[in-house]
Amino acid sequence: MSGVETLTIAEDEAGQRLDRWLRRRFPQLSQGRIEKMCRKGELRVDGGRIKASARLETGQQVRIPPLPAPDAAPPVREALAVSEADAAMIRVAVIWRDDHIIALDKPPGLAVQGGSGQTRHVDGLAEALRFDAAEAPRLVHRLDKDTSGVLLMARSRAVAAKLTAAFRARDTRKIYWAAVAGVPAPRMGTVRFGLVKAPGHGARGEGEKMRCLHPDEVASTPDAGHATTDYAVIEAAGRRAARVALVPVTGRTHQLRAHMAAIGHPIVGDGKYGGSGQENLGDGWGAQLGGEVSRKLHLHARALTLTHPVTGARLRLVAPLPAHMARTWELFQWQPSQAPEDPFEDAP
Repeated sequence: MSGVETLTIAEDEAGQRLDRWLRRRFPQLSQGRIEKMCRKGELRVDGGRIKASARLETGQQVRIPPLPAPDAAPPVREALAVSEADAAMIRVAVIWRDDHIIALDKPPGLAVQGGSGQTRHVDGLAEALRFDAAEAPRLVHRLDKDTSGVLLMARSRAVAAKLTAAFRARDTRKIYWAAVAGVPAPRMGTVRFGLVKAPGHGARGEGEKMRCLHPDEVASTPDAGHATTDYAVIEAAGRRAARVALVPVTGRTHQLRAHMAAIGHPIVGDGKYGGSGQENLGDGWGAQLGGEVSRKLHLHARALTLTHPVTGARLRLVAPLPAHMARTWELFQWQPSQAPEDPFEDAP
């Protein structure tokens, strides 16, 4: 076993996930071991607890507990080959590609990363997106498994660091489209509930979700964080449902889903936060509308606007609605072309 050591994150290492940085430095570490060290607080960054998925920044100090010697490393498993069908599927999802970035229209139901039994995910299919590059593209942000839409990847470590910094500095703008139960009032507003993770009920914490709390409670609630979401009603279907645009000003886990449920208008198909009721009587509660409306989550990352990390050009990436949301739009006669690109631009 090695002793405790503290390592400093170099400039060319910034933007990497903690778990990936550790595995490059210490190949003998398994993902499970890394996550256990994080849970127990043995692994710390700048003296504080951290998640395995956290992105590292230049100059941060990583405290590493005693580790098994390299010769104690478990046998390395070969990476699972990407099937021809999966390779074709993920390549068809590409909506933008140049020498530096790739943007996907991620299908609903496809996880971005592995974990909790997920063996098929974008990260694992990245090799099929190498094309003519020297390495497979890297993730720089995430979408929930059941959320569709624009997902950005970097084609080099340097570009990944720049994009990660841009997301962190909020130099990018993400607009989501969603169908929600009922019609929010006022028709344009901001939700500022704080969020904290609530444990699940399974033996291993399965079913965990985010709990909303008053902003004044955030400072006194361990592990809670401030969260802000802008919403705008684009069109309503009577009082039963509305299509809305959502902007996550902050980027917390399940933020949009938890915030919309907290104001009484859960996203259609969101059983985790809106319940599994099949009918909604128009009062805004109940995430299932019944009839011909799909039970799948109606949340779509419609557009991402950013400054290109190499050329400096302003880039706007747009993904079409997935099939189940397109059917709902057709049912309610909501025309995608009639929605403003950014309904918040002219807001007071």
